[in-house]
Amino acid sequence: MTKTINILISDPLSEDGIYPLLEEKDLQLNIVSNTGLSPEELKAIINDFDVLLVRSQTKVTREIIEAATNLKLIGRAGVGVDNIDLDAATEKGIIVVNAPDGNTNSAAEHTTAMIMALARHIPHAHMSLQEGRWDRKKFVGVELKNKTIGVLGFGRIGQEVAHRAKGNRMNVIAYDPFLTAEKAEKAGVAYGSVEDVAKVADFITMHTPLLDSTHHMINDDIFAIMKDGVRIVNCARGGIIDEDALFRAIESGKVAGAALDVMEEEPFVGNRLLDLPQIIATPHLGASTIEAQESVAVDVSNDILSYFKHGTVLNPVNMASVSKDIIAKIEPFFDLGAKLGTFVSRLTDSAINEINIYYSGDLANFDVRPLTNNTVKGILTRNLGNNVNNVNARYLAERNDIKINEHKSTRAKAFLNSITVELVTSTETHKVKGTLLAGLGARIVQVDDYVIDVNPQGHILFIRHMDKPGAIGLVGTLLADQNINIATMQVGRAIEGGDAIMVLAVDHSVENVDFLKQQKNIFDVKSIDL
Repeated sequence: MTKTINILISDPLSEDGIYPLLEEKDLQLNIVSNTGLSPEELKAIINDFDVLLVRSQTKVTREIIEAATNLKLIGRAGVGVDNIDLDAATEKGIIVVNAPDGNTNSAAEHTTAMIMALARHIPHAHMSLQEGRWDRKKFVGVELKNKTIGVLGFGRIGQEVAHRAKGNRMNVIAYDPFLTAEKAEKAGVAYGSVEDVAKVADFITMHTPLLDSTHHMINDDIFAIMKDGVRIVNCARGGIIDEDALFRAIESGKVAGAALDVMEEEPFVGNRLLDLPQIIATPHLGASTIEAQESVAVDVSNDILSYFKHGTVLNPVNMASVSKDIIAKIEPFFDLGAKLGTFVSRLTDSAINEINIYYSGDLANFDVRPLTNNTVKGILTRNLGNNVNNVNARYLAERNDIKINEHKSTRAKAFLNSITVELVTSTETHKVKGTLLAGLGARIVQVDDYVIDVNPQGHILFIRHMDKPGAIGLVGTLLADQNINIATMQVGRAIEGGDAIMVLAVDHSVENVDFLKQQKNIFDVKSIDL
């Protein structure tokens, strides 16, 4: 007898959004829509359901999850999962899925609308008419044709915006940490760094996630190198633009106008930027279309069906349950793999084409795919932040045209087990090797061709330099001048008097390393937090 799958919908969703569930014939589904439940009411009934389908109103807390002994899957009909306790779901073996692609078209169209409105002063011209004025001369705009638009973040939405901009006969230059010359050529766009984009673009639109590395990415220094009269659009995340710097750039005339769908604090009624006539704004409407709201529900509905039919989902956002036998064998290496991935990702600023992970020793006898995913997560977190996790890491890498290769060898040199993580870009290759040592735990034992012994935790400074007398003393003095204390130091060199490295553990994170990079015999410095 086919088991009934009980599905609770606790937030309002249209029938058009859940039609895959309503029309399902192969599975026996019992769909219950019960919205507006209090936490206590939801907790009282959640144990009766296999699936919980929510939007943003329902808060799926640890207390609710712990009461859900039969729950197998939580679906979020939207992009974010801030209203779901992912740690609690993972601990219970409950898969959480969302719909990261459902609002792509809606967000791209809203961005395009904001660009057009900004170029032609549409909101202000409309308000002028409402106030009884006929100010044609006041609202002379600019054409998009032959202008250059800079797209900061060339993921799904950024690419859709670029496609529409090309339809308006604009020139497109893009920045993305995963964008290579080959990918840019295929997309028909130019590419460069954030600074390259800032220098040449007439319009600049944001499409990056909000991470430590992208917070206030557009600041006074970037505004200073922009063209006079540049126009700024942000329909991505508040915080990417330093709003105080934007205010100054508009007042100075550097920025002709800005169109904002997001700001650092929402709701942003009362933000002083709204007092500037060069600003147009909307209340975070990027995904607010009928089609987008239906699309995200459809995507999640299809993932629910896929899980119960095939045991797989397309858009997981937490770690799915895996064999306890496999976990018992490889779990001790999870932290090592993630830290190796984090470390090696900091060694290059070039877009990654390929990730090679080499397993040596007893590890080669096991199914290490969960360990590979965890290591890839460590690599991608630099640019994707919390958007990447153990389950979707491989999918996100492949979506960014990054090839992942596992290599196994039961022969181990020097160590019972080891993991080597190698990144290949179009211009360089970097690798980091690590192992677990009895009594010492995780260790990094090789960086590129240099043999070292480093405890991968805390705050690390990685320095490439010329092997000359006094190099170590110079670094120590420079750090002391900055009141930075050295906890441990490891050095390595290939040949006497040639290239060498230092790996220093310091007491706190070092954000600005320019004072080291400026030294004659220091080639490169990376600050790495593990």
